Amino acid sequence: MRKAYKTIRWLVVFGGLISIAGPAFAQDSGPLIQLLVRKGLVTDQEAEELRAELARDLSAGVVSTIAGSSGTLGLRINGRAQVQYADLSTDVSGAAADPVTTRHAFLRRIYLGARAELGAGWGGTINYDFAGSTFDAAHVTWRRNDALTLDIGLRKVPVGLEEWYTSSSSLKAIERSPATRYFVESNNGRRLGAGSYRIGLYAGGRTGTTGPFYNVAITNPERDESSTGAAGIGGASNNHQSYWGNVGYIGRVGELGTGLTYTVSASAGILPDQGGKVLGAGDDLTVFNAFAQVSKAPFDFQAELFSADVERGVSATRDAQPFGFSLQPSVTFGQFEYVVRYSMVDSDGRGINLSDGIRSAPSGGTMNELSEWFGGVSYFFRGNNVKLQLGYVRGETRDTVTGASAKATTSGIRSQMQANF
Repeated sequence: MRKAYKTIRWLVVFGGLISIAGPAFAQDSGPLIQLLVRKGLVTDQEAEELRAELARDLSAGVVSTIAGSSGTLGLRINGRAQVQYADLSTDVSGAAADPVTTRHAFLRRIYLGARAELGAGWGGTINYDFAGSTFDAAHVTWRRNDALTLDIGLRKVPVGLEEWYTSSSSLKAIERSPATRYFVESNNGRRLGAGSYRIGLYAGGRTGTTGPFYNVAITNPERDESSTGAAGIGGASNNHQSYWGNVGYIGRVGELGTGLTYTVSASAGILPDQGGKVLGAGDDLTVFNAFAQVSKAPFDFQAELFSADVERGVSATRDAQPFGFSLQPSVTFGQFEYVVRYSMVDSDGRGINLSDGIRSAPSGGTMNELSEWFGGVSYFFRGNNVKLQLGYVRGETRDTVTGASAKATTSGIRSQMQANF
């Protein structure tokens, strides 16, 4: 009886504090909830439910305030902080001196964004990366149903398992593969810039959690997510449209949660005036991508293939047909996930540097091929929302674009701490 009285007393005090302090108290209720657990008045599970309920109340309070003044039906604030440390050194075979080793901590991504529900299927999304001074998303959305959603504005085009299909918060190997980076990151005379963020009209849909899905888009041809570039009105080198198409299928064998799930996808993009060695010369670019992912707890396997046709990609008299791929198995035990990835790129004479495919790596000169091995582990403190990742990287470029024998290697560690909300 006495214990029941003490329980009621504590819960009354707790409820009173919440009613007085409101949402501000909900943000800092952890110590009191933990005190209730130590007193034996609530179980660990009940404590988690209390925290979740307070978080919902706080969210509802924010949405209600905004909705009352502007007509917004729902608002979600989201963000991501990724802090990396890289220690990578490069050895150039036969060189008198090697490049300076990278040993540095840096902010990889600092995202802050908002997604609003405006009613009748309408909404809007804005996401900005303060670390890169770039947009991650900025578009108006109209959703009819699962089979049809339209986005108008800036977002990623539907090409690539790691680039488009997988969020940067869920990358198992910390950074995207050299194949992905070479094909989608900005054209520097070697990389192609055939993916990532573009402004345009997007349409996509699916039949449900399993079954076929599709995505199509008409966009500006250039990849430019900076505030200046996104607000630009075009010029002689980019006054055309690019066209993108994707089809895929999600399947499941066995029971939800315990069975095997798989995803297969194929994509293509046609980019006028985005080929050549130098942009703006009127040379075209076409990119192709296919990927597959198979998962059955605790195992996961991902495979991806890129290819492209780059008009005058090598010289004024020679096109380029580069290709690349990556293979990535992983396994999860408790709070640990272990991953291995192998990736390779053949530039077909266009050229590639270590730094083109392996972020933060000191360059070893322009070669024809690049390969990379990555092995690492992730520790999940609070699921994918708070995790620490650590991995070992070894990459190699070989043979010059003229066919002469050459080699450069980079090796070292990469780590990342993430908070995702």
